[in-house]
Amino acid sequence: MKNIMLLVDDDASFCHVLAQSLQRRGIDSIPAHSAEEAMSLIEQVQFTHAVIDLNLGTGDSGLCVLRYLAEAQPMCESIMLTGFASIATAVEATKSGAVQYLPKPATVDEILTAFNHHLGASDPSIPNQSPSPKRLEWEYIQRTLLKNRGNISATAKELGMHRRTLQRKLAKHPPGR
Repeated sequence: MKNIMLLVDDDASFCHVLAQSLQRRGIDSIPAHSAEEAMSLIEQVQFTHAVIDLNLGTGDSGLCVLRYLAEAQPMCESIMLTGFASIATAVEATKSGAVQYLPKPATVDEILTAFNHHLGASDPSIPNQSPSPKRLEWEYIQRTLLKNRGNISATAKELGMHRRTLQRKLAKHPPGR
């Protein structure tokens, strides 16, 4: 069986660059730019690997695609990519079938290493320092947002914060450790 990788990301240029990099390494790939398009491809093509973005832009979540893929093609190995990494979404992605969870930007080498890494190549390093208070706040917001299934109003109410304040915090990139 030939290796074919599914690339799911709403950023068409990212998919194009990643597909070209994979092609140079002898790996065929098929891009999808929405959850609907990805699910349609999953019904038509047998994939061996998948790289799925967590936030697909139009309100779609890569987690839905990941769960669908895990159900339809259980032998396919998947990696979840995101520009807004958090512990809560990493746990959810792993529970949904991802073998690895990578923050963006990720290079093609990092992606390919992640597919090999889950086979026990080496354990990931654990940082020695504690996360910053801003990072802890970000993680807590992400966990609460996930619990409320992405509902900004419900999350803001639970956090005791104005909805617009929460939206401003979510629009920023996650703080460093």
